[in-house]
Amino acid sequence: MIKYYVLVLLLSSFMSGADEVTEQQAVALVLDQFHQAATDADTEKYLNLLHDEAVFLGTDASERWTKEQFTQFVQPYFNQGKGWSYVPKKRNISFLPISNIAFFDELLQNNHYGTCRGTGLLIKTNQGWKISQYNLSLPVPNDIAKSVVKAVKTYEMSK
Repeated sequence: MIKYYVLVLLLSSFMSGADEVTEQQAVALVLDQFHQAATDADTEKYLNLLHDEAVFLGTDASERWTKEQFTQFVQPYFNQGKGWSYVPKKRNISFLPISNIAFFDELLQNNHYGTCRGTGLLIKTNQGWKISQYNLSLPVPNDIAKSVVKAVKTYEMSK
C-alpha cells in the first residue's frame, strides 16, 4: 500500500512539473506573439494580447498607459504599417503559487535602442494568458550609470 502512495506522489509531482512546462510554453508563446505582432504592425493581434485592464510602461518616465491610452499611441503607427521590432534574447518566466499569474523578465534586442529589458505580469483568463503589465526599460551598464544619471538630471532640470 505504501508503494502505491509513493507511486501516486511521484506521478502527481511529475504531472505538476509537466503542467508548468506547458504553462511556461503558453506564456512564452503570448510574449513571442506580442513581439511579432508589433513587428508586423498588426494592431488587432497586438492589442488583443493585452488584458482589458493592462498597463504599458515605456522607456520614458512619462509613459504609463492604460490599454485604451496605449491603443491610441499604437494605432497611428500601425495604421501606417510602422511597427517596432524587439527580439527576445533571453527570458525567465515564473509563476505565483496560485498558478493563474505569471511574471517574466526578458532581454530584448532593438535596432534603435540596442539591448532593452521587458518585464511584466500575465494573468490566465478564460481566453488564455493575457499581458496585464508590460514594462520596457533600457538597462544601463554599471560602468556608465553615473554619466547617464548626470545626463538625465541635466535634461530634467532643463524642462
